[in-house]
Amino acid sequence: MQIGDTYEYKNVVTKEITAGALGSGGLDIFATPFLICWMEAAAYYYMKEQLPEGKSSVGTMVNVRHVSPSPIGAEITAKAELIAISENGKMYTFKVEAYDNKGLIGEGTHERAIIDCERFMKKCLAKLED
Repeated sequence: MQIGDTYEYKNVVTKEITAGALGSGGLDIFATPFLICWMEAAAYYYMKEQLPEGKSSVGTMVNVRHVSPSPIGAEITAKAELIAISENGKMYTFKVEAYDNKGLIGEGTHERAIIDCERFMKKCLAKLED
């Protein structure tokens, strides 16, 4: 993984992922939580292609502005660009952007951490123990 690498995730807005359906607003427009989700997906799928079996990544920080609405039926392209890697190689920071056919709809940054899947899930499931 190298600084400057990019990955795009594309999807179409449906009624089920509008602010009105989700309860994050009252209109049938692309919901901000899904904007964030698709930006994260671009970074996740980029890292997934690069990591060995047994490793994955989890989101640790999102800072996003939703700058323009998109209607049902719009195709959204979420783009993640790797902009920083921590010295220990475990934390990855992405510049994220999303576009519909009329231009920019969201922008910000997203951070992901590399994890060992088995160890991570063991730690997570331990929270259910008495």
